[in-house]
Amino acid sequence: MSGRSRGFTLVELLIVIAIIGILAAIAIPNLLNAVQRGKQKRTMSDMRALATAIEAYHVDNSFFPTASCVGGLYTTAGTVLDQGSFSDLTPTYIASPPRHDGWGRPLVYAVDNGFSRYNIRSYGRDGSPSALVCGTTTDFNDDILFSNGTFLQWPEGSQQ
Repeated sequence: MSGRSRGFTLVELLIVIAIIGILAAIAIPNLLNAVQRGKQKRTMSDMRALATAIEAYHVDNSFFPTASCVGGLYTTAGTVLDQGSFSDLTPTYIASPPRHDGWGRPLVYAVDNGFSRYNIRSYGRDGSPSALVCGTTTDFNDDILFSNGTFLQWPEGSQQ
């Protein structure tokens, strides 16, 4: 038996570490993108569920519900949803109305003065209003807008 011990050389270990580093550099951005896309899809699903309840309420009452009730007074249209929002929808139309988007920020609900049109909006990842482009968006920070049974602005394709 020779005096040389068996094991990995320093060069072999460095090559393995370099390969792992390259794979991580490729996988991590894709993973982060998938997490953000999941938050978008969850937001869109919650908005659809809330809209279904709102529209069922409209069928029964001939007008859309107001956003929330604070101290007996209805708040103005276009407010962020809070814990008291849509108390008239539960439990008949929806067990627990979603009030936050996938990023944990409050959804925004607006209804016109005639209670005949409504919209639900998520301000996206950054939580600030962005200009509406009506159609598909490619930025996680863009708003998601659902109005009267259809998405007017929504994410599609590869996102930034």
